[in-house]
Amino acid sequence: MIAFDAAKFDYGQGPILLDLSVNLEPGGFYFLTGPSGSGKTTFLRLCYLDLQVQEGIQTLFGEDVVGLERDAAARMRQRIGVIPQVCRFLDHLSVRENVALPLDVTGRRSAQRMENVDDLLTWVGLIERSHSSPRELSGGEMQRAALARAVILSPDLVIADEPTGNVDREMGRRLLDLLVELNRMGRTILVATHDLDLIRATKSEVPTRVLRLSQGRIVQAGSEL
Repeated sequence: MIAFDAAKFDYGQGPILLDLSVNLEPGGFYFLTGPSGSGKTTFLRLCYLDLQVQEGIQTLFGEDVVGLERDAAARMRQRIGVIPQVCRFLDHLSVRENVALPLDVTGRRSAQRMENVDDLLTWVGLIERSHSSPRELSGGEMQRAALARAVILSPDLVIADEPTGNVDREMGRRLLDLLVELNRMGRTILVATHDLDLIRATKSEVPTRVLRLSQGRIVQAGSEL
């Protein structure tokens, strides 16, 4: 699904990722770990085509994406759901309308798909908040709304950047349970996290692989924690 071979990326001040070689298989559940500043967010941005490698090879869904034009990258991103580390919503829209925004952007909005929005809000436990302003949501509710928005287009791949970093342990486990459920439905999941307890808990539910970034490289993969 995602493969890098001798890939490199930097922001012009020295390499952030170098000699990056890793393959993420369809249907897998992957955790990305590493110290702060190791390049985890950069790696995720490469995975969802917000950035492009400057050297080496990257393929996504079996296609070469090095040098991919913007419109083609945008179409491919429709197959990827992203939960950013900092969730941003439009405060003048309700939670329901914010979750539905990807449908508007891609021209897929319909009465049936709006029913899907309500189904998703029920799934993440926010149906009673559907007409609230995002400003009224707690941190955990914001993350669950972000998850609903990320999967509204039924993506093949879901990427989450520290999704439990700003919520308590109970809410963090609830979010991971939702991601586990998505994985069991066949979605590929990639989660960046520092929380080893959550990794251990998830490993008891579904097969997982742990990727560790250090000094610009994946130096450890599939380790037992």
